Amino acid sequence: MKLTRRQLLGTIPAAGLAALPAEAHGESLFQPSWDSLAAGYHTPDWFRDAKLGLWAHWGPQCVPEAGDWYGRFMYMQGHRMYDHHLKTYGHPSDTGFMEIIGRWKAERWDPRNLMGRYQSAGARYFVAMAQHHDNFDNFDSRWHTWNSTRVGPKRDIVGIWEKLARQAGLRFGISNHGAHAWHWFQTAYGYDPEGPRAGIRYDAHRLTRADGKGTWWDGLDPQDLYGGPMMVPPAGLSTIKAMDDWHDAHTGQWLETPPPGNPAFVKSWYLRALDAIEKYRPDLVYFDNYGLPFGQVGLDVTARYYNLSRQWHGGRMEVVVNGKRLTDDRQRKAIVEDHERSFVDEIRSDPWQTCTCIGQWHYDRGLYERDGYKSVTQVVQSLTDIVSKNGNLLLSVPLRGDGSLDDLEIRFLDGLAAWTASNGEAIFGTRPWRRFGEGPTRFAKDEAKQEPFTAADLRFTTKAGALYVLAMAWPADGRLIVASLAGDNQGVVERAELLGRDGTPLPFRQTAAGLEITLPDRPNTTPMLALRLNGRGLV
Repeated sequence: MKLTRRQLLGTIPAAGLAALPAEAHGESLFQPSWDSLAAGYHTPDWFRDAKLGLWAHWGPQCVPEAGDWYGRFMYMQGHRMYDHHLKTYGHPSDTGFMEIIGRWKAERWDPRNLMGRYQSAGARYFVAMAQHHDNFDNFDSRWHTWNSTRVGPKRDIVGIWEKLARQAGLRFGISNHGAHAWHWFQTAYGYDPEGPRAGIRYDAHRLTRADGKGTWWDGLDPQDLYGGPMMVPPAGLSTIKAMDDWHDAHTGQWLETPPPGNPAFVKSWYLRALDAIEKYRPDLVYFDNYGLPFGQVGLDVTARYYNLSRQWHGGRMEVVVNGKRLTDDRQRKAIVEDHERSFVDEIRSDPWQTCTCIGQWHYDRGLYERDGYKSVTQVVQSLTDIVSKNGNLLLSVPLRGDGSLDDLEIRFLDGLAAWTASNGEAIFGTRPWRRFGEGPTRFAKDEAKQEPFTAADLRFTTKAGALYVLAMAWPADGRLIVASLAGDNQGVVERAELLGRDGTPLPFRQTAAGLEITLPDRPNTTPMLALRLNGRGLV
């Protein structure tokens, strides 16, 4: 049964209504429907020009340094994160995830220095995680007591990031993953099916506000954090396999629906989402959802955000909303589609975004120890492919629980900074050419399945009358051939230069087989190259 907005949200404050009062900006205000959003929205130029964003996907789940979804998996006996938790912190019926929040102190977090590194690496926008599936708010939350100003670091993480991003001249965004907390966290109400603690429910099942008296979380209700028991594993599951099978069939699903019979959770999410938007005025809001969170409720939030943008910017549309797996062109015109760890195979008429990470979304020390991060070459190849198809890259470089980068991440950011300093002209502020590229390597939408690129794999961008050719690798023989410029059907090349050099023109010849360019010796630190071509009819 489809629920009405009133059934989902109950009674909400007047300030929480999606549409602002009509104001004389000369055009209709956005209404909370896909049709209204699509009809009135256009992606702002700042986003189309930016191309690269960096993301601090950072919160209390980084404290154990064990990787993604620690808050869920630490409650699943047999999982490596359960084993890690048992060994490091104790049994989850005694020491639950909320105690990890108590250990998050961010004692080595130097946000000013980090923002400087992000800016140097080429980021044109910065995104801070406001709320993850762990239902914890990393900001000064008006509606949720489990937030970073009251417990954990006791600082307004998002607010500090926002101020520094704007000081650095970067656009600022927030990411919101909290609509999934209601099913994601139900493992905290489970129990060990095997062993000496079999059948004893974990901490979320027994703790109440009264239990916090005299503790670090005095006055807070654990049920507000864990979401309340909505899909609790039934008693009597006696094996790890039986418990896993139950979770796979119930809480393991990626549910986009509101929790059955619990409108209070939806109302809380709604008020917190709007609180962060109104408080920090972000230029971008990333929703970790297929479409928009909770259907109509997500439309309400997005319409209000767009209307606020007009109010903040004198009637102009200056903000971006990200959602995933959009179903049609109407949705892709209403918001900007995000592709998690994946790409598209053609130039899209509407701007889009890939989000990915050099490692795990939450910090994973094991990955660091086995040198498992993506290389600078892999990232700039991905960035180049994405930009050639009218997309942006939002990249996470995970922070440790204490707020610091490890030495490999610092080396990565320094390498990315060196490449963008030399070759960024072919990336930032560009638009796609007539075709995105050429080359023999099979394209894979899933980044994990992408085969290594070769020097014959080229991508194209344009800006200010120039055509840029980016080669995914440096040709071993020092010759680059651009088959797309064979003859003069796509224009006549009059000058070719290698970015990052002294501007000296390169020798070339344009024949029926293609444009052949003779390259200088390869700089040792250049993972891939970019050329600027000028001429007649090229763009």
